[in-house]
Amino acid sequence: MGEGSGPGRPFEPPSPALVPLARFHVELGPPFELGPGPGGRRRIIPIVGGHFDGPRLRGTVEPMGADWQLVWTDRTAVIDTRYTLRTDDGVLLYLATRGFRTGPEEVLVRLAAGEEVDPNDYTFRVVCSLETPDGPYSWLRSRIVLASAMRLPGAVVYDAYEVC
Repeated sequence: MGEGSGPGRPFEPPSPALVPLARFHVELGPPFELGPGPGGRRRIIPIVGGHFDGPRLRGTVEPMGADWQLVWTDRTAVIDTRYTLRTDDGVLLYLATRGFRTGPEEVLVRLAAGEEVDPNDYTFRVVCSLETPDGPYSWLRSRIVLASAMRLPGAVVYDAYEVC
């Protein structure tokens, strides 16, 4: 079976584009350290508030949710968040993210110590899944959303993009 375009095969898969959805500023409480286990060191980091604003989505982050984070021995953090958003028109949305924060050990040590670190010195990416009620935001259910993040003392900031 041949590949590419040609007679009988004039099409190519389209290249995806990233369309800005919103910038999220997620405020965090002090972590609960469960300690080391078979998969790494488990931490639960409460989500205590925040806001988001963008061309197609804006509102507040409700103070209910957490990051059920797992930190591997190389200090890579496996991100696993679940929390609630309230849009500026009062609709509640459920948001879950899954991804990784990784980089050179010395940079990850500085992040863990609460220092502000240039986000270009590490990689922090997540995939976002949104559940919505029927209505004006139901289009979000079938979208792939990627985000690029940075860790600040007491917060995470990320830009979310719809993959089109």
